[in-house]
Amino acid sequence: MTKHVPLDANRLNTIFHECHQCGTCCKQYRKITLQPDEVEHIKKLGGHVGYDISITEILKKGLEQAQKDAMQRGKVFMIHPDDKGCTFLQKRNNKYYCTIYHYRPRACRGFKCNMADDSFLSLFGKDSIHLLGQTTYGLPLDK
Repeated sequence: MTKHVPLDANRLNTIFHECHQCGTCCKQYRKITLQPDEVEHIKKLGGHVGYDISITEILKKGLEQAQKDAMQRGKVFMIHPDDKGCTFLQKRNNKYYCTIYHYRPRACRGFKCNMADDSFLSLFGKDSIHLLGQTTYGLPLDK
């Protein structure tokens, strides 16, 4: 039987890096969870939005209803359709910048950098933000 051991958030905070504007996070993550109120905003800004729905769902419910259901389940994402990274990522003077920084999704706002060297990522995988007791949006996990 596995025993749950609480993690010390202060200790975990010491393994995360300050942002070096390397752009790795915006290239690495191919889909970013969107909140329902962010979907239309990202579309208007020129971002790509994808829904986690199956062909079977579309055939049974129709595309519009399947998209609504996916949104209620939290299965709507800003997607990066290629290996160049986020549509809003821009490189200037060997540093990367978010062109919608002040309007970026909550998932991006809550991100803690662990990408500058991949040692931490290789240990815990791509969902390591949950180790801080935070959701992908930087909010506390439900207890």
